[in-house]
Amino acid sequence: MSDLVNSYISHISNRKLSSNTLDAYIRDIKKFHEFVMSKEESIDQVDVVIIMAYVQSLKKSGKANSSVIRNIVSIRNFYKYLINIGKIESNPVIQYQSPKIKRTLPAILTVEEVDKLLSMPDCETNKGVRDKCMLEIMYATGIKVTELLNLTIYDVNIKLSYVKCKGLKDRERMIPIGSYGVKWIENYLKIRSQLNINNLDLLYFNLHGNKMTRQGFWKIVKQYADEAKIDKPINSYTLRHSFAVHLLQNGADIKTIQELLGHSDLSTTQIYSGISKKSKIAEVYKKAHPRA
Repeated sequence: MSDLVNSYISHISNRKLSSNTLDAYIRDIKKFHEFVMSKEESIDQVDVVIIMAYVQSLKKSGKANSSVIRNIVSIRNFYKYLINIGKIESNPVIQYQSPKIKRTLPAILTVEEVDKLLSMPDCETNKGVRDKCMLEIMYATGIKVTELLNLTIYDVNIKLSYVKCKGLKDRERMIPIGSYGVKWIENYLKIRSQLNINNLDLLYFNLHGNKMTRQGFWKIVKQYADEAKIDKPINSYTLRHSFAVHLLQNGADIKTIQELLGHSDLSTTQIYSGISKKSKIAEVYKKAHPRA
């Protein structure tokens, strides 16, 4: 069992809860943790897509709405606890309304909004070049924040235009990068030594020459989103979600996207199909309806 889950169970065990309520909360969190592990994800890196996949699995197993809602409440409270102890920045749990589950799809940026966000770093500075490179690679590959921050200089192949990404359980996948990503890696490598004051093999560092934290990267994304005046809820996963939906909208098959994202189960990736369809319907409506 995860240390974070054990810590949370210890935390709620000290609260004045009835034995039935406490047992239900612990059972819900343990079952959710098992689901996350089965997807080869980390409990503190879960995003809304994993939450949605879990809710779907509960429904498919025949759980009543009341049971599904209680599970969501249990998980939401667990992530509130992780926020309070500083382990995560935002709560990934979808909102809901009783008795029906209201599924809020993850925010997706348009291609224009991605361009605007990625144009925010000041590339006259070393920090700006680093930030620009990180954002370009995240959007080019769809990798998770932790995977991005764990990249080393040996994981990048500029000649063949790919990065080698290592996920949970050290599962490796090769992800192609386009011309923009290659260009900005080349630009960044020219100034990387000036940031690498501790002589590390990591590709990216914070301004003190140490490994950047997920919270540090989140602050970078939030800063540029504010500067770009993007009026959408944005988090560290937004570029990953946008990467998947933009590929679908441009004809990529769901199986390929599953492999690029590193999902162990296709059902998790299929959630992006629903997002893509809704975006397409809205786009067609705006173009076709005279009053749109």
